[in-house]
Amino acid sequence: MAEPKTRTLDLPGATLTYDVREPESENAEPVLLMIGSPMDANGFTTLAGYFPDRPVVTYDPRGVGRSPRADGVTAATPDEHAEDLHRLIAELDAGPVDILASSGGAVNAFALVPAHPEDVRTLVAHEPPLATVLTDQAEALAVITDIHQTYERDGFGPAMAKFIAFTSVRGPIAPDFPNRAPDPAEVGLPTEDDGSRNHPLLGPHMIYVTCYEPDFDSLRAAPARIVVAGGAESEGTFPCRAALAVAERLGGELLIFPSHHGGFGQQGDPDAFAATLRQVLADDS
Repeated sequence: MAEPKTRTLDLPGATLTYDVREPESENAEPVLLMIGSPMDANGFTTLAGYFPDRPVVTYDPRGVGRSPRADGVTAATPDEHAEDLHRLIAELDAGPVDILASSGGAVNAFALVPAHPEDVRTLVAHEPPLATVLTDQAEALAVITDIHQTYERDGFGPAMAKFIAFTSVRGPIAPDFPNRAPDPAEVGLPTEDDGSRNHPLLGPHMIYVTCYEPDFDSLRAAPARIVVAGGAESEGTFPCRAALAVAERLGGELLIFPSHHGGFGQQGDPDAFAATLRQVLADDS
């Protein structure tokens, strides 16, 4: 695959930076857009390399990495991200596109499809962290709110320690979970507060994403094929349980991908993940 060409798109209140990887030969395959949130384009570098036969586009979401907001905020709502994605697809002049959407990117895609159904051919939504679809949503939202408040009050280390503990839970969340305060030092995190409050995950992002309520009627009615996926090693974790609930709400089954929440990267099983993704996309050819 050729080296990616980096481009920018000026949007209201932000400049979006994205990377275009052209295929090795001309073909009729649609663009494959890989999106995460708050993860930037770097998280998809490995996976993108497995698709040299089709154009692949990655980007830094509004407020993250190379896509600064004019107001300096490091978060945006799923609806804001959806409009950014719509403008990006229009700029590419390549719709409808295929989308591999991971984590918060999958939530943003659930906002895009109802608003602009003509933009998407196939959406593979991998482990969307939606608390609103869970039977224990009250407990999950209480934990997420506590993590965010801990970040605002005490800084990165204590909040990230709670986040790591939360993402390690398999099964429903215990009501007393917010009362637990793991020691940041035990997981190699700083105990001192450096005063910064611009972390792309622990800031408003985690509230915007987990509290989002997809329009399931519109998603079911959209022309896009929607495949909801979970990791083989993620069973029982919050985002995988949410993926299962979303799949059920859409009237389908959860497709199991290899590895875990970040299974498409070097810390996962990118070979097998890419092979599974290629097969899913081929099914709609």
